[in-house]
Amino acid sequence: MKEALLDVQDLRVEFPLAGGVLRAVDGASFAVGEGEALGLVGESGAGKTVALRAVVGLLPRSARLVGGEILFGGSDLASAGQGRLRQVRGRAISMVFQEPMTALNPVMRVGDQIGEGPLVRLGYGRHKARTRALELMRLVGIPDPERRARAFPHELSGGMRQRVMIAIALSEEPKLILCDEPTTALDVTIQDQILKLLQSLRERLGVSLVFVSHDLAVIAQTCQRVAVMYAGQIVETGSVETVFREPRHPYTLGLLRSVPSFDDVRETLATIPGAPPDLASPPPGCRFHPRCPFAQPDCTSGEFPLRELPGGRATACIHHEECAEDVRREPVISP
Repeated sequence: MKEALLDVQDLRVEFPLAGGVLRAVDGASFAVGEGEALGLVGESGAGKTVALRAVVGLLPRSARLVGGEILFGGSDLASAGQGRLRQVRGRAISMVFQEPMTALNPVMRVGDQIGEGPLVRLGYGRHKARTRALELMRLVGIPDPERRARAFPHELSGGMRQRVMIAIALSEEPKLILCDEPTTALDVTIQDQILKLLQSLRERLGVSLVFVSHDLAVIAQTCQRVAVMYAGQIVETGSVETVFREPRHPYTLGLLRSVPSFDDVRETLATIPGAPPDLASPPPGCRFHPRCPFAQPDCTSGEFPLRELPGGRATACIHHEECAEDVRREPVISP
């Protein structure tokens, strides 16, 4: 990996409950290098979005960041006050949300929303801020920006609204953009356009991306490295090509085997048996062991941190060789 721009270590986020706590993120560690795209992938409820929001201090009021480090630009954002976080948000780290209709201001013209950051945060005059907004609209592929800058969000298509969100995220020239499933609500054609746009912007501007998704194909198209998350913990990391071709954690293998393929037509789709655990009372030991085809008695107790493997990858599975042997017998079809 390139020199880390963002380095998250042992992140822990909890939600208080009447009878205890829900550990939404429990010891997660991941990093993204300069100019790199990292995919954070896993089932719904794995803790991906909570981890992403913790980076910029946008957790729900009921959540508590109870441990870990979020190292960015030489400082720890986990211990930073709201003043410091407000300086970082937008200017150094920005975010593209899942649903632009709820993230955009419905009564403010989109050109004004794009130019607001430069106007308020960068000290631009109104004319310069509007010029910057039009430049960004062209950059993200919005046609006829002079006309569309006067539109309200509801007057634009879903794809156009997401392009506006990306333009806002770029408006203060951040070094890192956090993408929280930004293509989930779009049809496949527009989704492909948005993914190619993000990839092009990363290559042209050198901005880093952390891309949250439950769609492995999206991660394969967009990212160089991937961190697989299960039940609040990172269970495997490495390059996208290596992890998706030769997974070393049974959960990653299960995700890959459950992806439909035109090259491997079956009567029934492969699934991961069972369901993710209750994060208020997770199982002891490896959290995946109740669903794991390779589980053994030593999987049911103790800690299972990431273990480094050759080739710059890591896994939390202590029986990763059995996973590797299964892949050798039946290779996975990469998304």
